[in-house]
Amino acid sequence: MMDEFKQRLADIETLAARLEARKQDLQRAAAEDAGFAVKITGIEVDLGVQHLRTMREEIPWVEDRKPYGTVAAIFPYDAGAVMLARLGGSALITGNRLRFSFTSQTPRTAGILAEVCEPIGSLEPVLGQDNRTFGLQCVEDDEVRVLFMSGASAVGEAYRTQHEAFDKLFFAGPGGMPAAVVFEDGDPTASARFIGRRAFINGGQYCTTIKKALIHRKRFASVRDAVLSQVRSLVVGDPLDPETDIGPVRVKRTRLIVQNALDRCAGARLLMGGIEGEWIRPIVMETEAGSDIPDLELFGPLLILKPFDDPEQVVGELTRTRYGFLLAFFGDPPAEARNQFAAHFGMVHDNPDFFFSPLRIHFGGRKESGWIIERNASGWETRDGAFLYSRELVRPL
Repeated sequence: MMDEFKQRLADIETLAARLEARKQDLQRAAAEDAGFAVKITGIEVDLGVQHLRTMREEIPWVEDRKPYGTVAAIFPYDAGAVMLARLGGSALITGNRLRFSFTSQTPRTAGILAEVCEPIGSLEPVLGQDNRTFGLQCVEDDEVRVLFMSGASAVGEAYRTQHEAFDKLFFAGPGGMPAAVVFEDGDPTASARFIGRRAFINGGQYCTTIKKALIHRKRFASVRDAVLSQVRSLVVGDPLDPETDIGPVRVKRTRLIVQNALDRCAGARLLMGGIEGEWIRPIVMETEAGSDIPDLELFGPLLILKPFDDPEQVVGELTRTRYGFLLAFFGDPPAEARNQFAAHFGMVHDNPDFFFSPLRIHFGGRKESGWIIERNASGWETRDGAFLYSRELVRPL
């Protein structure tokens, strides 16, 4: 058994070394494909390499269990290096084969990641194929036993009808409008720092970026002003400039999503930002305590701030969302609120303080933000909640 893991770890180190060697190429490709700033893509590659080089930590999760065989995935257009590290590393440590395709929005990035994988026989990138065709082939190919996908709710529902083609089917996303909530005793400095960074990292083009912040009225002015100060310091410009934080948003669908959100939130007050062609300067809006924030599938650099007075009421407002992807909170929530948050959201961050989300934590959501359908001895089980990749890619002997 340990000889088997020795070879798997050797393949993982090969992947890490080759990914690290192509860092600059991936930075340029991401800038040219989607407008992602080289500063951010560089951090993604570093995190991916570090994650791969610590995959030994996951051996206790998977030993004495068996792989599924061929695992397939459709990569989103953001964070390709991170996706390859998390899913590719997990496929390698578990002894599965990984077949994966790329969005048409990132042809340069796709080509480089495919080259990175060349010497590793169990990694099978598929180039030049649209996701719909690739997904249909996965449904029809008996070798593919597990499928990962992400995207809009309609994508998940389309594949849900095909779940019997697999042993396990994953759907992650959409994030909806991930929220941060600052209770009365929340630290205004720490909460503003997290909200300002997590709303606009990578131009808000991660499903884990914060889209709305509900802040106790006693903290509202100080947190709002600190968030605005932080956002004003962000550099919007040439994505190839190492000082740039946010480049142009080259994916048209994302620009339309942000414009739709602006239209739907027309009653809110615009504090800063706006759309100018491919350039979206970080948009921060403010709304009144009694107003409703639309429950949107939002992706891109937009943040809505809202004050509240009653913590019990705000817990109810947060948990009524259709999307249960991510929630962060600061301070101490009301009694039983932690249990309610855990029941409604796949990822819950308790007084967090990080820039990038750690890679070896649970990922995924509840409700319309994610589910898993799995074959078992009695038929099918549907479950929601977040997951750890390696734990899900093995089954009992």
